[in-house]
Amino acid sequence: MAAMLVVALEEARLGLAEGGIPIGAALFGPDGKLLGRGHNRRVQDDDPSMHAETVAFRAAGRRRGYRHTTMVTTLSPCWYCSGLIRQFRIGQVVVGESVTFHGGHNWLAEHGVTVTVLEDAACIELMRDFITSHPELWHEDIGK
Repeated sequence: MAAMLVVALEEARLGLAEGGIPIGAALFGPDGKLLGRGHNRRVQDDDPSMHAETVAFRAAGRRRGYRHTTMVTTLSPCWYCSGLIRQFRIGQVVVGESVTFHGGHNWLAEHGVTVTVLEDAACIELMRDFITSHPELWHEDIGK
């Protein structure tokens, strides 16, 4: 799981370097093969639906099924992204951290998704620094 989180964390840092929100995600196949990766692009693309999980999911392309895939994300998935995970029956979610934002991962677990929350120090620090530096942008992204 740690190696998978590295991919998502790289994406989060790319998003930050582009002037966006530092949230990254990656979708992996049952064999651990990377299927798609991405970062939150809502600022860069002026599109509020371009969350990291959505970008990674789209980058993976069309698949026959998602039950045996793993979505790895640096931050607990919001309700929008949690809905995507449920809709397409992604079987496992690895969450980098839920300290700065507690999204829908408990709801996912209640509905049969295997959820692992790592509370990774690098993910927490990245988001804390961003929220402190860009509170208006952060609150816009989470809908407050």
